[in-house]
Amino acid sequence: MNISALLHSLADRLDDRAPARARRLEAERERFVRNRGDNLFFGVYDSWADAERAAKEYGAVGYDQSSTVQMYEARVRREQHDYPAVYWIQRSAIEGLRSVLDVGGNIGIKYLAFRDALAPWPDMRWTVHDVSAVVEHGRKLAAERGDGASLSFTDRFDDGDGCDLLFASGVLQYLPDTLGSLLANWQTKPRRIVINTTPIHPEASYFTVNSIGTAFCPYRVQTQASLVRGLAALGYRVRENWTNPAKLLQIPGRPDRSLTSYSGFCLDRSA
Repeated sequence: MNISALLHSLADRLDDRAPARARRLEAERERFVRNRGDNLFFGVYDSWADAERAAKEYGAVGYDQSSTVQMYEARVRREQHDYPAVYWIQRSAIEGLRSVLDVGGNIGIKYLAFRDALAPWPDMRWTVHDVSAVVEHGRKLAAERGDGASLSFTDRFDDGDGCDLLFASGVLQYLPDTLGSLLANWQTKPRRIVINTTPIHPEASYFTVNSIGTAFCPYRVQTQASLVRGLAALGYRVRENWTNPAKLLQIPGRPDRSLTSYSGFCLDRSA
């Protein structure tokens, strides 16, 4: 077979495969839209606004929904990917840091999961920042448990201004603004930042849409350089970084933008 014939044969096979790929992608899209119990992703976008517009086409957008407030109540336990964060929060307590802003902390699931590990420091004050619907539910549950003295809630990020430590576990991907841009407005920035389970791509920053089962959320993926650069401009340096190998991000039809692990970081601010 000459080169021309070979090329035509390959083109014919690719043409045959294209409809099959399109059918598979459409099936994945339908599964994504109908999802009620899994953590699924679909599409790649250049901006938060583009991902948000796509999310609105699928249904309710974001975590600030009455249908989402109870979805994490069964997850108040320490998980394997939590251990690097627990280590740095314990070390922070040993070093005298006593106030924590837990960004995206839901009903206080990490406060409850880490309670035993932080028992030697009963004077630690833990504030959860989240959307209004979740904050209201979290306050109710905390009052019922009697945790009001050490656990509080706010739906205003800037209420964390002056905290010793900012903890962001599995949340930076859901924020329309980067952490560096949010912290730039604070008068007194935290001495330490502990980030866990955040999606880091080795080459590109982009957005996708996440189906959480009750709603659809724009979802940010950063490079390590872009994340660290925004915080380095505020005086932070990386103390340690790690991977969360049990976390996956799979985007149908886009293996180049899928991830086999997430990442975590500890950063300290220079005096």
